[in-house]
Amino acid sequence: MFPAVVIIVLIIIFLSLLFSFVPVGLLISASASGVKLSISTLVGMRLRKVVPARIVNPLIKATKAGISLPLNKLEAHYMAGGNVDRVVNALIAAMRAGIPLDFEQACAIDLAGRNVLEAVQMSVNPRVIETPVIAAVAMDGIELKAKAKVTVRANIDRLVGGAGEETIIARVGEGIVTTVGSSRSHKEVLENPDSISRTVLDKGLDAGTAFEILSIDIADVDVGRNVGAQLQIDQAEADKRIAQAKAEERRAMAVAQEQENVAAVAGMRAKVIEAEAEVPIAIAHAFRDGKLGVMDYYNMKNVISDTDMRNAISHAANPTPDTK
Repeated sequence: MFPAVVIIVLIIIFLSLLFSFVPVGLLISASASGVKLSISTLVGMRLRKVVPARIVNPLIKATKAGISLPLNKLEAHYMAGGNVDRVVNALIAAMRAGIPLDFEQACAIDLAGRNVLEAVQMSVNPRVIETPVIAAVAMDGIELKAKAKVTVRANIDRLVGGAGEETIIARVGEGIVTTVGSSRSHKEVLENPDSISRTVLDKGLDAGTAFEILSIDIADVDVGRNVGAQLQIDQAEADKRIAQAKAEERRAMAVAQEQENVAAVAGMRAKVIEAEAEVPIAIAHAFRDGKLGVMDYYNMKNVISDTDMRNAISHAANPTPDTK
């Protein structure tokens, strides 16, 4: 009795390990869907650390949709880090929409980091990309702020290596700035905002990108600052500051010259005072040496007094502006 129980337990453990290692339910589902798989194939996936459900379920889905895919390529794409289920969904959507897309191209797009299913859906239903507010200045100096809505469709052939949405937005912004900047007046842009769309579309901005631009619609145009007037004000302010600096420089030079003249006059006055101080000494020497008599000295004093009196009379008759 005891050996029979042990055998039954061992059989149960063996079957449990077998069913956990070999997805028998997945094998049955594949056989019912018309996908031919063997137990060795599923065991090989386990040994290669591949989740069988990640390969078999997309394969069943593709077979039911009428798409024949090799199991080895699906497994290779999974081992390369790709999303097998998303690739299969993209192939089915492309086939239903009549978009030419083969398995290798879909795998390349998926491994490039792009959502291949979203790209196929975007090819069927174009998406609208709204740009931020873009400021541009017309020739008359008036700033305009424009916002555009760009309708794009995914280009399957350029998804690998093509630029993304940021490039589209940047190129549209460049086109808006160029168009507004080449306009003589901001009124021309306000009257015909569609001129911006035509100019931008004619530039072929979708070249080298993963999208095809279908239309560019100017959603809003607002008048901003008068940049030309502001620049003139800034220039006038700068000229004013330069003129003030030059005037201050001239004033400082004039003050320095005046101080220099005052110093020169003071020096000359000091010399005169010094010379006048030597006069009594010279007169004393002349008295002592007998070269000057008392009468000569009084005559000189009379001449000096007479000269001072004449100067006083002259100033009284012709007063200077300071004495008026």
